[in-house]
Amino acid sequence: METIKIKDEFIKLGQAMKLAGMVDSGLDAKEIIQAGQVLVNGEVDTRRGKKLVPGDTFSYDGKTVKVEA
Repeated sequence: METIKIKDEFIKLGQAMKLAGMVDSGLDAKEIIQAGQVLVNGEVDTRRGKKLVPGDTFSYDGKTVKVEA
């Protein structure tokens, strides 16, 4: 499992996907998330603005990433 480090108390899902290299743009993230292809903490979440905090995980296309402070 890969990790990304954040400096603030949260990061939005679309931004986290870009930071992790899962997507090239915010538009790509929006389409993938709204299509129900992303899991947050093991469950489908279709909100691009979903706030992720340290300890949360998100998965797409067989890759899982954990958010750390």
